[in-house]
Amino acid sequence: MSDQPVEEQPLEDQVQHRVENQVAWITLNRPVVRNAITPDQRNRVIALLEDASASLDVRCVVLTATGKGFCTGADLRAGGRRPAPARPEGAPDRVMGEAARVIRRGAQRLVGAVLDCEKPVIAAVNGTAAGIGAHLAFACDLVVAAEEARFIEVFVRRGISPDGGGAYLLPRLIGLQKAKELIFFGDDLPATDALALGLVNRVVPADQLEATAAELAGRLAKGPTKALGMAKWLLNRSLDSDRQTAFDDEAWAQELITGTVDCGEGLRSFAERRPPEFKGF
Repeated sequence: MSDQPVEEQPLEDQVQHRVENQVAWITLNRPVVRNAITPDQRNRVIALLEDASASLDVRCVVLTATGKGFCTGADLRAGGRRPAPARPEGAPDRVMGEAARVIRRGAQRLVGAVLDCEKPVIAAVNGTAAGIGAHLAFACDLVVAAEEARFIEVFVRRGISPDGGGAYLLPRLIGLQKAKELIFFGDDLPATDALALGLVNRVVPADQLEATAAELAGRLAKGPTKALGMAKWLLNRSLDSDRQTAFDDEAWAQELITGTVDCGEGLRSFAERRPPEFKGF
């Protein structure tokens, strides 16, 4: 959570969006608070990810930020929260279930939107990613980090347990023991250490971050988009599936994909010994 006031700027400036070469760039842009994310910003990111899934003009997504912070957690004092419902006389200030509802509607929806996006999502982490900001990055399909970037499971420093999918994501990415170490101690994890653990795919100088993310996104945007989306779905499900379920998912995925235009192009290009020209559908 940020201790600084929310800037008065249009939401479209706080979360910038552009599409170039069939890559959607979503940029958090409140650098003065190191991109602590507000409910309004969160909802805009979720909507943009949902739009990316539906758009045939978008074949990859890059999620990044401006300034020295990628996202330093939830800005709990910002506007955009739903007004509290009226309480009957005698009701306490806090009722069981309210905190859980905030997490479900907020951090979990944001992380779920990344995991459920039908297009590959790349995190280009320019600086500190703390709390939900770290989990937002870890939910992405690929993570490119600037050398200065660091990841912090900050929850223990606030006396709270992790949310936003952290206890789900981390054991699956790096194993149970390492996940416990990061969450229990809440120490800063430099980008190079995150790379060694397998949380990050590339670490690059800050001035090469955007170009590196663009190069990876460009390659994915030229790929068979529906096949990549199905591969993402299979991989994300695999760690929660038994062997038979995973094999059934794989078989039905292949059944669906073999009917796509890009699959036909891939087979023709192989037979004709030429590079494929995928269309994304």
